[in-house]
Amino acid sequence: MSENAKLTRGSIRSHLVSQTLPMIVGVAAIMSIGLVDAYFIGQLGSAELAAISFVFPVTIALGSMGVGIMVGINSVVARALGEGDDEKAERRGTLGLIFAVISGIVVGLALFALLGPLFRLMQAPDDLQAIIQTYMRPFALGYPLQMTIMGINGVLRGQGEARKTSLVSITYSAANWVLDPILITGAFGFEGLGIVGAAYATLIGWALGILVGLRLVRRAPLELGLAKLRNCHPAEPLFAIIKVAAPAAVSNSINPIGLAVLTALLASEGEAAVAGFGAAGRIQSFAVVPLLALSGAIGAIVGQNWGARKPERSREAMLLAGIFCLGYGLVIAAILSFGGGWFADLFTEDPAVMQQFARYLSIAAWGYAGFGLLIVANGALNAVDKAKFALMQSFARVFLVMMPIAIVLRGQWGSDAIFAAELAANLAGGALASVIVWRVLKRDPKA
Repeated sequence: MSENAKLTRGSIRSHLVSQTLPMIVGVAAIMSIGLVDAYFIGQLGSAELAAISFVFPVTIALGSMGVGIMVGINSVVARALGEGDDEKAERRGTLGLIFAVISGIVVGLALFALLGPLFRLMQAPDDLQAIIQTYMRPFALGYPLQMTIMGINGVLRGQGEARKTSLVSITYSAANWVLDPILITGAFGFEGLGIVGAAYATLIGWALGILVGLRLVRRAPLELGLAKLRNCHPAEPLFAIIKVAAPAAVSNSINPIGLAVLTALLASEGEAAVAGFGAAGRIQSFAVVPLLALSGAIGAIVGQNWGARKPERSREAMLLAGIFCLGYGLVIAAILSFGGGWFADLFTEDPAVMQQFARYLSIAAWGYAGFGLLIVANGALNAVDKAKFALMQSFARVFLVMMPIAIVLRGQWGSDAIFAAELAANLAGGALASVIVWRVLKRDPKA
């Protein structure tokens, strides 16, 4: 194995902590962008808050596509290091970064061209369409910046460089914190641009994150550059990345698709239900940060040890991670369920919105433990080149559990049916994922 495969040696428990803690900071910083955006956009009015609720599932889906690319790069780099082939890891890392940039350009342009039909399909009211378009046009054109960051983080994560990854995330998040109040509502004599200011703040933050990320990549153990692709056939490393990235991207996009459908179903329950659901989703995103961080950290640990033919260490990592998901998920569910009213007050003074906000948390939060098991299992499966299983269980969670329950019960339960559907999907998804990942990790890595 390579000397750079540092996660194949030492305590698994220590690696989980050392890789997860920095990512908690980084993921929390990323998620805080949504909270800060929602806070300042909420000051513009309920229409803007409702508009951003329609935008939220789309931006999450786009981010999830980027995460898929990042996961693919992470997986192939980590396994190559575990196999002891640094040159292979460098080739795959270089090609992965190029692939991420090109994918961002293609998807961003397609999104820009299809904004109108997309949000009409989501049942966005006509009076919100103009607000939505104002935010999404610059966001779509700037999407390649986000994909570039995902490519950089994939290269760093595969090497077990969690601290460097978090520094990239903190950079563009901090820029967003500073720019949001200035560009959205105005400060220091500047009047503010309204909702489009949130998009501009995000794009500027991404640009700064790229500058920091490229510098950190140059300081990491692996050397990347176009010279690494000389005298090699790009088809092989590109196929290896896409084999993981494509199903991982689809898998990560399935949940936002489900959220988009739930948002569309909620639209018939009124603007307050949509606004409450969207704002509570921001709290949810922040609450599950440790679970998201763990799902990102486990990929490098499982991948390097799987590549080094040490499956027992991969299984140990998954077992410890699963125990954490259950414990943390139940604790945070209790906090959010009983404190929903207080959290709602941070976003709005509208009683109807506050009621829907609190109701959502009192029901859906009890499924966060299952959600944690699902995403951590997906991280492990992607790391061992079994992304198709992660895709299958994500598909089943949304299309076989979440959507049918929401559609069948909506007529009788109203908005509660939407919230209960998410709860059931997370519980079922977590149980299924636990069984699948354990069976996979018990196999011979050579198989």
